[in-house]
Amino acid sequence: MTTLEVLNAATSYLDKQGVESPRLNAEYLLAHILDKKKRIDLYMDFERPLGEKERAPLRDLVKRRSEGIPLQHILGTAEFCGHLFTCDPRGLIPRPETEQLVKLILKCSPDAASILDVGTGSGVIAISLAIALPASKVSACDLSPAALSLAQENAARHQLGARIAFFQSDLLAAVSDTFAVIVANLPYIPSSDIPNLSREVQNDPLSALDGGPDGLVLVERLIAEATSRLAPGGLLALEIGHDQAERVMALLAANNYRDIAAHRDYQDIQRFVSARHG
Repeated sequence: MTTLEVLNAATSYLDKQGVESPRLNAEYLLAHILDKKKRIDLYMDFERPLGEKERAPLRDLVKRRSEGIPLQHILGTAEFCGHLFTCDPRGLIPRPETEQLVKLILKCSPDAASILDVGTGSGVIAISLAIALPASKVSACDLSPAALSLAQENAARHQLGARIAFFQSDLLAAVSDTFAVIVANLPYIPSSDIPNLSREVQNDPLSALDGGPDGLVLVERLIAEATSRLAPGGLLALEIGHDQAERVMALLAANNYRDIAAHRDYQDIQRFVSARHG
């Protein structure tokens, strides 16, 4: 079978198994097997014959993907803000919309002297900001030791291990410094919604998804705790659920934040909220 025939067969199988974007998934999996740097390179090789040596491992990967194992876990990597990160079950799979949270900070606080990423997970926000703002002091914390180990591996992958201070903390419990920017993509899904999430999302750590009964338990805590850890006029930037903007903005107002604003994601959903304090 040629590369194109194998690709078409894998696409057809994934489609029948209900995998979203089956062609794209098949391309990534085949490019991974053939050690292609970019999936687009497959298009230059459509007539290449593929033997059992290549087809057998592809069948295994296609089967795993059809069973709901996330593509990023199979490949072992995920792209975020144009950079490649190690991705595995220790941390939340980076979502494309979260890239907009990074861009929001770069727009609102381009000269931030210090940044804290709370609930850093795989570290993609902290690392992306450290790359974009080489003069900034970047710190990142998480309650999960497993997530912190993944974040540190990703920092080392980008030669930033010495620039980013990683530490374990329950939100800001172990934080004593003040910061120009505090950013967080905390769990915001209501507990009752967790069983209804897609099988791919179910592979993320539960602690990275479950936001308590109303989804805002940790967000509400952070809003209150950040008032004493933001420098005067410091920025708090949060990623939130699709229907939580009004409630989060009210929480910010109740805690004496100012310049409170909601920001929309690629799907025109109010996905982010920013505010300043002091």
